[in-house]
Amino acid sequence: MTERAQTGPGRRTMLGAGAAVLGTAALGLAAGPAAADAAAKPAGRPGGHGFRLDLPVPTVIGHRGTSGYRPEHTLGSYQLALDMGAHVVEQDLVPTKDGHLVCRHENDITATTDVADHPGFASRRTTKKIDGVSLTGWFTEDFTLAELKTLRAKERIPGTRQKNTLYDGRWEVPTFEEVLRWADREGRKRGRPVWLYVETKHPTYFRGLGLGLEEPLAKLLRRYGRHHEQSPLILQSFEPGSIQRLARLVRTPRVVLLSGAGERPWDFVTSGDPRTVADLVKPEGLKWMASFAQGIGPTLDLVIPRDAAGRLTAPTSLVRDAHAQGLVLHPYTLRNENTFLPADFRRGTDPNAYGDAFGALRTYFATGIDGIFSDNPDTALLAAADFTAT
Repeated sequence: MTERAQTGPGRRTMLGAGAAVLGTAALGLAAGPAAADAAAKPAGRPGGHGFRLDLPVPTVIGHRGTSGYRPEHTLGSYQLALDMGAHVVEQDLVPTKDGHLVCRHENDITATTDVADHPGFASRRTTKKIDGVSLTGWFTEDFTLAELKTLRAKERIPGTRQKNTLYDGRWEVPTFEEVLRWADREGRKRGRPVWLYVETKHPTYFRGLGLGLEEPLAKLLRRYGRHHEQSPLILQSFEPGSIQRLARLVRTPRVVLLSGAGERPWDFVTSGDPRTVADLVKPEGLKWMASFAQGIGPTLDLVIPRDAAGRLTAPTSLVRDAHAQGLVLHPYTLRNENTFLPADFRRGTDPNAYGDAFGALRTYFATGIDGIFSDNPDTALLAAADFTAT
């Protein structure tokens, strides 16, 4: 998940060892490529959008695993998210030079690996323009998988999350196939499927390099049986075109990510489509996305905007409008630290200290969103349990 300028009825689901059991509220998804089959499915959630998937509402998604507690996009981060009880665990995908899909928040691995400590890779440091932004560092597409496996992951924001640096160097950069195998093992161990939430990063950029993401991703989904409309996996991208391409390849549920209102998806920029995110969140734009996706992943500011002081204002009509089009909403990202919270919920003067994350979560859940991405899934799970109990 990027921060720019960011089959049948559901059943009671155990949320991991020692975690709470949430209720039977199901995740409503609108019909995608299998629309003809939708009429045979049980009815959707109350209020009626879409067919059901076996996930509680509110759904808690472990953002990059548990990036509030472990270096992001490592097997250690994913495992902790699952052990805490996260309903879904997120991966962001970028390619290597030899076409393997690996899990990194960005293809720029300068801040998330120890690549700078490897003299043999010093010459790989370069400047590139990615989605219109000039970046200097080391990039996955310049490394083979074997070379990438010599690196170790580290905490991306050590100034904010100093305790996470304890785990620097402990884990490799995982391939997506390794994550699929891990999810299958954990699913067998727990007697229930492990849900994954998978993002294609910069798909237009990589397609221009001959490293398209969608085809190899679909191949892996088919290999591991996660290409069906009821598969325990959700696909996501900030580029609607990537979601449309995936819709032609697999039936797996799909979500369009939405950044700031004034921004344009990069595939819109390259194709000359003038629409902005502000256009996409209008009823007409939502109807268009519902023709090939089952949900949206808006930044939280599209659900409840902030004023100039960073305080929450009145909720927009996005939740109501999206549900009217049969779309599920999974906004991003709730973090516990003051620096990331709306000003209303900050406590004290230390930007890295925890604020009132429970109050913020309660406010967002009250808008009717179907779930939320969180760096701290244990906090979000407790808040969700409180919310459903009231």
